[in-house]
Amino acid sequence: MKWYHYIACFFAGAFLANFVPHFVMGICGMQFTSPFASPPGKGMSPAWVNVLWGLFNLVIGYILFRTGKVYERKFWALIVFFTAILIMSINLSVTFAGLHH
Repeated sequence: MKWYHYIACFFAGAFLANFVPHFVMGICGMQFTSPFASPPGKGMSPAWVNVLWGLFNLVIGYILFRTGKVYERKFWALIVFFTAILIMSINLSVTFAGLHH
């Protein structure tokens, strides 16, 4: 695999991890922060905005998943992919916890 496949693997994991909270909160009908809120990333966006933002993250994540060849189950591609999910998930949990306290 080329070096840029690993970058795609990393960002695939990041985008797919970011898909989850926005999509889940959106389909539950709850407001949630998004880049389109005021102020961006701190204010609340309507549920439908989060559904769309979540789906955008899913599409980009899937494209990067295919580009990074994660689906081929290459050991290092999977390590990079799941490391990005771990890092992004922890980052999101800290960021979102700070918004709700």
